[in-house]
Amino acid sequence: MSAIAICVNPMSGRDVRRLAARATNMTHEAKRDIVARIAAGADAVGVNEIYIVDEPFRIASMALDWMPLKAKVVTLGIELHHDATDTERAVRAFVGEGVEVIVSLGGDGTNRIIARSAPQLELIPLSTGTNNVFPSMVEPTTAGVVAALAAMGRFSDGAARGIRNRAKVLHTAFSDGISDIALIDAVQLRDDFVGNLLPYDEAKLKKILLTRALPDTVGMSPVGGLISVVEEKDDFGLLVEVSEMEDSEICIRVPLSPGFFKDVAISRSQRVDLGEKVIFEGEGILALDGDREHKLGNKRSVAATIRRDGPWVYDVGAAMRYAVAEGMMLRPL
Repeated sequence: MSAIAICVNPMSGRDVRRLAARATNMTHEAKRDIVARIAAGADAVGVNEIYIVDEPFRIASMALDWMPLKAKVVTLGIELHHDATDTERAVRAFVGEGVEVIVSLGGDGTNRIIARSAPQLELIPLSTGTNNVFPSMVEPTTAGVVAALAAMGRFSDGAARGIRNRAKVLHTAFSDGISDIALIDAVQLRDDFVGNLLPYDEAKLKKILLTRALPDTVGMSPVGGLISVVEEKDDFGLLVEVSEMEDSEICIRVPLSPGFFKDVAISRSQRVDLGEKVIFEGEGILALDGDREHKLGNKRSVAATIRRDGPWVYDVGAAMRYAVAEGMMLRPL
């Protein structure tokens, strides 16, 4: 039996940055359309089961209720807390049913929770969030095809061929024993507070550790990417230290949120190898992939390292080209 799961974050793409910046509002109806296209693609190549979870907005269930699918749709019930832990419970429910391939709908924060919950997964992350460095902007129909072929075991040599790659993960170990992860960035902020949902204020940025530094993105990644590009395939990250304008080496104009540019003064940037330790200390907040969840202080610091031990992420384009070359898309007459 081959099975995939579709993991939808109903709140991705719907936060206050639609008001404070110019981010796109991702509606529930738009997500239902994405879910339907994923299911159509997976069903077309013969996946047996498609797993979803119950959630208050019925995004996945309403998308699939009336679709003429050969695949069996399995809906799992989870305890809902109406916060980020719902995604965690959904992933654990999928894994508990033996599902190994997930298509996710969300941004960097959503996929961070998935990676933290089940780093062994095979993942196709689709962009429906605000900051979308980790997930891809690909056609959901094709993503469904690749997910189904992966679940059917058709990409057994995918790692060797570059079809799937293990994601870099930024691991944080706090001095009080707490640990956490990020997929793209860890950011130390001064004069901020836990739970703040507003876009970052450039004056509050202090230190940024990036697994990817890309100039064609928004958020923290281009703060590094407009200085020195670091891609997912690179076995290193980038550390950027932000300063007052008069103490800076350079100044860059960065889109900190969609359509929201600010000048950021940089005092130093340097490459950070996999496994190399970076210390964040002093008063402030540590945000991971945009989520301000951890407070720092004189008695609480954190050591961060980047390792390549995250989920196996599929390159949908490379997977489809391989499928064609191997005759996987041919059907009997």
